[in-house]
Amino acid sequence: MNLSQEEWKNKIESDENSFLLDVRTIEEYHEGHIPNAKLIDILQAEKFIESIKSLDPNKNYYVYCRSGGRSSQACQLMNQIGIFTTYNLLGGFMKWEEASS
Repeated sequence: MNLSQEEWKNKIESDENSFLLDVRTIEEYHEGHIPNAKLIDILQAEKFIESIKSLDPNKNYYVYCRSGGRSSQACQLMNQIGIFTTYNLLGGFMKWEEASS
């Protein structure tokens, strides 16, 4: 499910079963990330699939990338392996930074 910045922020703040997932590269992550986000780089396809298969399917996943494209793809992959509660941050980290400043 795609959520706007405000919807995503409000939902994650009230969700005690949330898992924050950053699917960008390690370089992007080190340039800045949302606090408490776990990094799993979607561009490392095999490693990404292996990593998401080990995630708890009962958690609610809040997924973001730089602009929203890779995270949308990540949500689709997660849904295919049985993780059905995924929320994509529309506009990604770029919009998050704008909203936070």
